[in-house]
Amino acid sequence: MATTTTTTPTTTTTTTDEKTARYERTDDEDRSSSRDSLSSSIKGPTLEPIRPASRISRKSHASQNRLSLHRERSNNGYGVDDLVDRSSEEDGVAGGGGGGDIEAVSSQVDAPDALTDPYEVTWDGGDNDPMCPRSMPQWRKWLVIFITSVGSFCVTNGSAVYTASYADMMSEFNSSRIVVTLGLSFYVLGIALGPFWSPLAEFYGRRPIYLASFLFFMIFLIPSALAKNIQTMIVSRFFQGLAGSAFLSVSGGTVSDMFTHDKMLMPMAIFSLSPFVGPSTGPLIGGVMVMFVQWRWMHYYLLILSGALFLSIALLVPETYHPVLLKRKAARIRKETGDERYYAPIERSTKSIPKTVGLSLLRPFQILMFEPMALILNIYTAMLLGLLYLFFGAFPLIFTTNHDFNLWQVGLTFTGLLVAMIIACCVTPLWNNFRHTLKERRRRRTGVLKDEPEDQLPQVIVGAPLITGGLFWFGFTSTPEIHWIVPLIGSGVFGLGMSFAFTGVFTFLVAAYPRYAASALASNALVRCSFAAAFPLFGYQMYEALGFQWATGLLAFITLGLMPFPYIFFRYGRRIRERSRFASAT
Repeated sequence: MATTTTTTPTTTTTTTDEKTARYERTDDEDRSSSRDSLSSSIKGPTLEPIRPASRISRKSHASQNRLSLHRERSNNGYGVDDLVDRSSEEDGVAGGGGGGDIEAVSSQVDAPDALTDPYEVTWDGGDNDPMCPRSMPQWRKWLVIFITSVGSFCVTNGSAVYTASYADMMSEFNSSRIVVTLGLSFYVLGIALGPFWSPLAEFYGRRPIYLASFLFFMIFLIPSALAKNIQTMIVSRFFQGLAGSAFLSVSGGTVSDMFTHDKMLMPMAIFSLSPFVGPSTGPLIGGVMVMFVQWRWMHYYLLILSGALFLSIALLVPETYHPVLLKRKAARIRKETGDERYYAPIERSTKSIPKTVGLSLLRPFQILMFEPMALILNIYTAMLLGLLYLFFGAFPLIFTTNHDFNLWQVGLTFTGLLVAMIIACCVTPLWNNFRHTLKERRRRRTGVLKDEPEDQLPQVIVGAPLITGGLFWFGFTSTPEIHWIVPLIGSGVFGLGMSFAFTGVFTFLVAAYPRYAASALASNALVRCSFAAAFPLFGYQMYEALGFQWATGLLAFITLGLMPFPYIFFRYGRRIRERSRFASAT
């Protein structure tokens, strides 16, 4: 009977005290293991303490992974590994720059207590933790990828779909072409401010920003759909771009939240394609609506699409940002155990929102001023995006004049760019294999197996002549005597080279500036979108003044002057980085 009364309550009741005892037993075992390791090092003076060495090694390895060039990031560089570095006040740029560099780890080597803190909450079993986004079923991961990709498509499509309504708005609002074009330019300027929303995700996670972004995007679509004058249209377009940019600024990190680096290639390739598909299909969608309905239906279409996305995000897209989820896990453990010592790394951050946002505003300009490689590559990609947006005015002029195309047929001429971008996405594995080859050659030469940021530049080197050649091809075949398919193929060659260049430059900036990746990409976005906003304002007039052939030829000669720089940086980039204030020297 004594045995029965002893075992029955033990096997049938689980109390908070027992949960606390379970965590405390784990903590006691950790401390006991640490003491045993230390005593073994005293007996053998040539041996290092086992536990601290193991932890430090893992920290250093994790940091090297953060600097690895195999990391796939979006235009904001905001990934899972971008945790707050508690040892440095400089890491104030959310998402990219963020902690995890080797210097930060080495500064903690002399503080083993920080490395072995048993109350720091992490994922149990790594990615297999039920709260970890990487443990979600594959179907749900791909559903999230699909929704966020359509969101990126929606925001970028909103920029180009507007261009099909120029003629109707000029007539209805009694405005000039250049004034109507301001609606496109101000939208892109709003998108340019997107990277400066990134720090907010560090404090609130991605999901609230997704919802707020599309809520305000929908709100500012209403005045543009009902606009009675061009002033209302231009102002509302700017705020549409600004609201949509918040989504673009943080959505890319969702991929790395859910997929490990070895499984990230395909979802990242699909997600990265969507912001380019949006502008490429915009003129076609807008042209069909203007011809068969009316121009206001372009804004109704965006309103319907963004509303569906808002509901989809609210119902189907969970929070995926790891630091915020660890914070929730720590709160749950504290509630279950009653022990307030458990914490998530993000809860020990001393950063304030104003300071973090302030650094995110300042550092991109510092990179532009003090980093020549970043500046030149930013100008190069800015030139390319400017050309893409300039074509929104040039293509209708060329193909209506030379080949008598109507509005929706002009929209179809952008399919050459679209097909080229899809091809560029499909050959992404080939570039990854080539980078592995470069790394293996380096290992045979130096005995060290490691990546270099310059390994990302060969695709830019290949893309540069395609860009220049495609522009010459398009320009000097844009005549009534030559079939329309010929310049269309030339535009596709340009689009293929442009896709290679964008991908190579983005990944190079992340790799060369690992500590300040978000700031480096924010500087790129700022310059890139500034060019994209300006080029449409003079493109139409330039083509009328210089003629179709020499207007495109002039642009081709400019890209020809920029062509050598990717190769120069490939050969001498390491030397330049050794003198850099922000770049990684190794």
